[in-house]
Amino acid sequence: MVSGKNTAKKHASLKTLKDLHGKKRLQYIWDYFKLPLILLCIVLYVISYLIYRQVTYKEPVLYTALVNVNAGETLTEQLSDDFLRHMNVDTARNSFYLYTGLYLTDDEDSTYHEYTYGSRMKILASIESELLDVVLMDKEAFDAFAQNGYLCNIEEFLSSGAPDLYGQAKSYIVENTYIKEDNASEVLLDDSVQYHAETEEYPMGLDLSQTDIIKQSGFTDTVYLGVIENSPRKDMALDYLRYLFD
Repeated sequence: MVSGKNTAKKHASLKTLKDLHGKKRLQYIWDYFKLPLILLCIVLYVISYLIYRQVTYKEPVLYTALVNVNAGETLTEQLSDDFLRHMNVDTARNSFYLYTGLYLTDDEDSTYHEYTYGSRMKILASIESELLDVVLMDKEAFDAFAQNGYLCNIEEFLSSGAPDLYGQAKSYIVENTYIKEDNASEVLLDDSVQYHAETEEYPMGLDLSQTDIIKQSGFTDTVYLGVIENSPRKDMALDYLRYLFD
């Protein structure tokens, strides 16, 4: 009996739909078929998005950041897509991520001081997500990365992974200081407390200032390179260093 009522209701709806025209027909369809239409649109959107992602997805080759370093269009191209071409990597299926516009400074008079907080959050999130491998930076940023222990021992990294490159880059290696533990939070709360810290010094970066790719860009300040300690793409980072020194 119930089935008969449902059938009759469907026939009545179809008859009503046939009798309506123009806006009234559209309004009727929306009123009675709104939920199925919305669900259909959601399903079609999800399917389209998955297909789009599959077609346009590019495998990340390396994640690099410029911190306190302003690179022009030519240098940006040399530090990113030119590297992929140098490696004969298919740029249609692979990508090189170069983070720009990142600034770390304690100088309140600096033009870039207002960007420091946002940059710090982005850098921290990228490191924790293993989406940062190599950093090019000035001395202030180099000190900040070093103090937080973000950088690997570049001497061990090169000597074990690429002895030939280590011999070539040995004279460019620079040490810095990792602050393992300190009482900075106590000093901020009480000016009478004397600051003390437990530190460790080790080779953390390379001075790229004398490499051709940096020299030709006209930087007046030293540009340092460091490799992030938790990078899962250290082999590619080695290839990147070879490219920069070549």
